[in-house]
Amino acid sequence: MGGTNPYIEKAEYELPKKAYSITYIAADGDVTKVAVDPAKIPYGETGLPGSILDIAMANGVELEHVCGGVCACSTCHVIVKQGLESCNEGTDDEFDQLDEAPMTTLHSRLGCQCVPNGTTDIVVEIPAVNKNLVKEGH
Repeated sequence: MGGTNPYIEKAEYELPKKAYSITYIAADGDVTKVAVDPAKIPYGETGLPGSILDIAMANGVELEHVCGGVCACSTCHVIVKQGLESCNEGTDDEFDQLDEAPMTTLHSRLGCQCVPNGTTDIVVEIPAVNKNLVKEGH
């Protein structure tokens, strides 16, 4: 599904140089801790290389991404509970998409655009309202 979006500003990011972990907390309370190996980035073609979405997809973590991880929707909205300071800065295009997501906070990011640099472990919450209504019905 991945690809690129030629209509948005390119995000600047730094790939990690050492191993770190991302802990995903699902809406139902299920916790998945993933060890990130920088040598394996990118894990796939969905989202920016090394993004929270890229790593989730490679490790069986369910994180919706209707647009294929190209910053054209807000379904991969996550709340970075710990480690936000180690992530790249969001672009105006990312924040424009986040305006469409319900329940955003000052720690909200799009999983497809948020790339941790590996200087600290990350904890992200996947909000319960991250739904694809076309897929799941109203």
